[in-house]
Amino acid sequence: MRSTALLLLGAITALPQSTSAFALLSTNSQSCSSTSSSSSTSLQMSSDASFDSSALRIMVNGMPGPMATAAAEACLRKGLSLSPFAMTGPDIESSTITVYDDVTDTSANVRLIPATDDGRMEIVSSLAGLRESVGDKNVLAIDYTHPSAVNANGVFYADNKLPFVMGTTGGDRDLLLSDMESREAFAVIAPNMGKQIVAMQAGLEDLAAKFPSAFAGYKLEVTESHQKTKADTSGTAKAVIASLKKLSDDDFDMEQDIEMLRDDESSLAFGVPKEALNGHAFHTYTLTSADGSVQFELKHNVSGRTVYAEGTADAVKFLASKVFEGKGGRVYSMIDVLQAGALE
Repeated sequence: MRSTALLLLGAITALPQSTSAFALLSTNSQSCSSTSSSSSTSLQMSSDASFDSSALRIMVNGMPGPMATAAAEACLRKGLSLSPFAMTGPDIESSTITVYDDVTDTSANVRLIPATDDGRMEIVSSLAGLRESVGDKNVLAIDYTHPSAVNANGVFYADNKLPFVMGTTGGDRDLLLSDMESREAFAVIAPNMGKQIVAMQAGLEDLAAKFPSAFAGYKLEVTESHQKTKADTSGTAKAVIASLKKLSDDDFDMEQDIEMLRDDESSLAFGVPKEALNGHAFHTYTLTSADGSVQFELKHNVSGRTVYAEGTADAVKFLASKVFEGKGGRVYSMIDVLQAGALE
């Protein structure tokens, strides 16, 4: 007799209406049962008399890349104003683009400055002028650039006292955290900005802490599909795998054992909709017992970038509230943002 348990988390955000579901299905040859539940909760940060989100200016770095652009649009959608300048790749010519959010019919012009040595000097000079205009605490950054730029950009933000949300994955994460902590920087650093996925990660971390080795002897397999322009292994997958390894004691190697899909044919075969090929994150984690009679499967499938973009905008508002508290700098995670009730 073979039994299977399927834990499914799906979020489809590329369509006009987004849907999410969380269900547990267990079956064997003698019985079949299923339960599903969904809930929607709107969470708001506690207000601070000295904190006015409409006064913020957010420098979204990495445009015209699609994730950075989506984050900029989400900022507009949530009532935030964009900085009139931002960093772009060193090989991209300086230009001015218009960021437009079709939900709120709002737009902003942003001058993109290449991240060359001269460009960084120009950014520093522009930051000084912007801070003089709107106030030191009201300027923050969002980073959706490239894995190769993560560590250098983090140091740049910290050295220039610029609070930032690091949405870019990759780079040397241990060094990044160490550099930020030694500089007492204000930052939100996380591999995933989606509210529901962050909640799932928090639940898995708690499960692994309370019941280590509960799945001892089970074999872990992981497949993740992303658009072919994604340069690195999914940071979300690595975070989830860390918890599953504690639960299973499996010797899974994150550098060798993750099956990464980065071509259209493989992604389509994995279940990715054709219209989501240019922006998706489909993950499946499977735990199988030694004799093959029991299998658990965890999925989270996301089409589009909206769920990440809106979580990023919430994170930058959360970070601004922490800056205005007047305490020392600290590195926060998206779980901190979720626990604070700051994900709308």
